[in-house]
Amino acid sequence: MQLDLVDTDLKAVLNRLRRAQGQISGVIRMIEEGRDCEDVVMQLAAASRALDRAGFAIIATGLQQCVTGMESGRADGESVDELRARLEKLFLSLA
Repeated sequence: MQLDLVDTDLKAVLNRLRRAQGQISGVIRMIEEGRDCEDVVMQLAAASRALDRAGFAIIATGLQQCVTGMESGRADGESVDELRARLEKLFLSLA
């Protein structure tokens, strides 16, 4: 299953990933500077949430495309059960 993100979805996902990248850089810098543990953990939690949201956005877009693909008939020969199992595995990988 290839993910085909439309421009607006792609921009939103990339923005979330860039935000997480900046937050992770901030965590590294904070550790190197010997900053307070509570501040580091708060910044790390923010980065984790940004990554989770990007992952969920990608999965939601993939689910939407898969439902559309199921409605129009799967061209790649994958059964609905196989597709459902792969999507469930992807979703649970973020849980």
